Amino acid sequence: MQRYKCIIAYDGTNFSGYQIQPEGRTVQGELEKALGKLHKQQAVKVTGSGRTDAGVHAKGQVIHFDSPLNIPEDRWVKALNSMLPDDAGILSVEKASPDFHARFSAVGKEYRYKISLGRTKDPFNRNYVCPFPFALDWKAMEEAASHLIGTHDFTSFCSAKSEVEDKVRTIHSIKLFESGEDEITFQFIGNGFLYNMVRILTGTILEAGSGKINPNDLPKILNSKNRDMAGKTAPAKGLYLWKVFYDN
Repeated sequence: MQRYKCIIAYDGTNFSGYQIQPEGRTVQGELEKALGKLHKQQAVKVTGSGRTDAGVHAKGQVIHFDSPLNIPEDRWVKALNSMLPDDAGILSVEKASPDFHARFSAVGKEYRYKISLGRTKDPFNRNYVCPFPFALDWKAMEEAASHLIGTHDFTSFCSAKSEVEDKVRTIHSIKLFESGEDEITFQFIGNGFLYNMVRILTGTILEAGSGKINPNDLPKILNSKNRDMAGKTAPAKGLYLWKVFYDN
């Protein structure tokens, strides 16, 4: 059996999330269906670097699977893409060591959140950016973001539905930049993120930018370990899993 590492991308609009569920169309389900066809209906389990929710997109999700088939890496890409739906695609396939694990070998992730500042409604962008047609104080947003960098208990920035006990994570950087006409992007890089954490961080930074939250209150919000103290959860459609980092 050979282990393969794949980088995949998908438009999350019509998926019920990455992970297989009893009901609903999922990215993992489509991947395993395609691999099953290549393996003559033999089940092949796919392991991802992590879950993404319904509506969340990925530019650089990483998965691994084991296979007895001896297929060149470029042909894996072509074969799988020919069997996947149009809203998911394989970007690369490479052989990996038997101890490589898409989730447990990861040392960090990059997420990006896209926000449209346009005052007019763009129906062609409705599934890929979060509309926010309000004035924003850029300096206030950067100041709020600066308090979130470092190692903290992010209980205040995690969904109450999370079952993870250890909510300490390290954010290495948060950058805000213009990414198009009337569009800005928030970039988050850290060693890991909790359930809904990036969306809550985004909502909180936006509220700081619109004057609803004082940027200097961010340390107090962190220390409170109280979800109700932080901002609203930004919609799923503006979020992208951009890249997964490994030691090599």
